[in-house]
Amino acid sequence: MRNTVIIAGALGLVGRAALDRYVADGWDVIGLSRRAPPEGTGARFLSVDLTDAAACRQALSGLGATHLVYSALYEKPELRAGWLDTEQMETNRRMLANCVEALEGDGDSGLRHISVLQGTKAYGVHLGQMPIPGKEDAPRHIHPNFYWLQEDYLRERQRGRGWHWTVFRPQAVIGFALGSAMNMLTATGAYAAISRAMGLPLVFPGKGDRVTEITDARLLASAIAWAGRSEAARDQIFNVTNGDTLTWRGLFPVVARVFGMEQGAPHPMSLPVIMSDKEAVWQRIVRDHQLQPHTLRELVGASWQFADFAWSRDDQAASLVSTIKIRQAGFHDCIDSAAMLEWWLRDLQRQRILPP
Repeated sequence: MRNTVIIAGALGLVGRAALDRYVADGWDVIGLSRRAPPEGTGARFLSVDLTDAAACRQALSGLGATHLVYSALYEKPELRAGWLDTEQMETNRRMLANCVEALEGDGDSGLRHISVLQGTKAYGVHLGQMPIPGKEDAPRHIHPNFYWLQEDYLRERQRGRGWHWTVFRPQAVIGFALGSAMNMLTATGAYAAISRAMGLPLVFPGKGDRVTEITDARLLASAIAWAGRSEAARDQIFNVTNGDTLTWRGLFPVVARVFGMEQGAPHPMSLPVIMSDKEAVWQRIVRDHQLQPHTLRELVGASWQFADFAWSRDDQAASLVSTIKIRQAGFHDCIDSAAMLEWWLRDLQRQRILPP
């Protein structure tokens, strides 16, 4: 009998990578998404409003899931303000609770493992300089955070039940999803393509040279798959990154090479501002290169805000976490971040999402 995994947020950055990994591993995969899935995913999809407890019970009870990968996320339009918004925090807690309780049903559901995502906001990175390196056993930062609400819910709900959980804390996740609020890949690629179409060199629009890390969505999916079958991952929190360090300005030569562009001198600019009137440019790119017919908003979503957040924090010297714990527990995968970024950009070119 095959295991069955439910992936909440299955068309997001992490969810889609996890879906692909579990399908490749031969699992029965059920994706939860309010958007229609593309063809050929190899998974069954259900459209479920996770904020609606009754709808979750109706859709999810009796599915026989052994594993839950919870990568669904509720974000408000103003990204950074939303991170400190108590209503947003409670909504994210309630969505997880609705999902878990629907899968559990009225008795022994067979659920064995739940994977949940956090991030470096656990170390206060969105408020200023975080401790270096961020470690999983650090005391909780004083600021409120939906991470704590979800984690406390899992710890309490787990009592007397047969399932375990694992929490993952990646740095900026690199992968593909339409309209994601935190997608550095499409923001970077669309910015480069628009600059080139306007006859401009590629200019790094950030300020400062903060040393940081990123996490390939495929590597994170591998960590999630590993945790679901590893006793060493039970009820643990793990940082997970590619394994090297970088500055975003230092990655821009990779972007220039992929798009065949000259580089200009760095110049700080607000991407939400300078991209606000570029839909016509993007549509010309779509027509000229026969790309998939996505609008700029569909492709990038609120990720212009996230790119600004990642590229323009000159009040911080570094954002680094320790990955010793997950390596000691048995997960050792790593990838060169520059090679990874080039692979993803060229993959989106092959799919005609970005221009060649």
